[in-house]
Amino acid sequence: MARRSSVKIALMDSGLGLLAAAAAVHRMRPDADLVISNDPGGMPWGPRTPQDLTRRALGCARAAAALRPDALIVACNTASVHALPALRAELEPTLPVIGTVPAIKPAAAGGGPVAIWATPATTGSPYQRNLIRDFAAGVRTTEVACPGLADAVERADARAVDAAVADAASRTPRDVRALVLGCTHYELVADRIRAALRPAGGPPPVFHGSADAVAAQALRRIGAAPAPGAAPTGTLTVLADGREAELPAAALTYAEGVALTTTPAGAVLG
Repeated sequence: MARRSSVKIALMDSGLGLLAAAAAVHRMRPDADLVISNDPGGMPWGPRTPQDLTRRALGCARAAAALRPDALIVACNTASVHALPALRAELEPTLPVIGTVPAIKPAAAGGGPVAIWATPATTGSPYQRNLIRDFAAGVRTTEVACPGLADAVERADARAVDAAVADAASRTPRDVRALVLGCTHYELVADRIRAALRPAGGPPPVFHGSADAVAAQALRRIGAAPAPGAAPTGTLTVLADGREAELPAAALTYAEGVALTTTPAGAVLG
């Protein structure tokens, strides 16, 4: 099937967690058009029932799909756990759907010890436990719930972020060699997490996020090679609750959000 010469990638999440993956796509293909679709009216998705979360995720996905992207990234661990089968059943094969999986496999490859920071809804879930069983068998792994951290990142509340990070850091073994960021929001404050976990006289653990991996997978699925040196000609379209909107002000407090505004004149910033 003939493809358009341009590339259009859509990303969805309840809130700002999609920024890290969107920025990764933008780095790999500055010429790609981006559509980001979120659900501020339903954020956060974590405490919702799987049925309600799936309904809201489908709403986000349908709004993005109406703009005819080449691929859709589900830039949310919780939505990938509960809604990915429904999203793929409705949208594929016309629209490839790429889920987000915590990077437990590459983190465990170094031999550990490994810590996994995730939302309370994900921590201890059968989904995460199965990933640990499949990819980190024999590696000492600690699951660390991070209550309030994703919400604080969403609000760009620096004081609340620092408090949540400090709390999670206090429950993280000091000898961990790898840290899995099991929520896409956490990648936006990786520097703060790294500072909190830096041991005296030694390096911090190696961080493992998902943004680069899902961005690369989306390009692979549509047969588009990375072109990081391409001219930044891609446009940005923002959807909130299915309607065109402006990029939230909180997004511009993060480097990833600022990177998305480096689009040419005429780009759609809302």
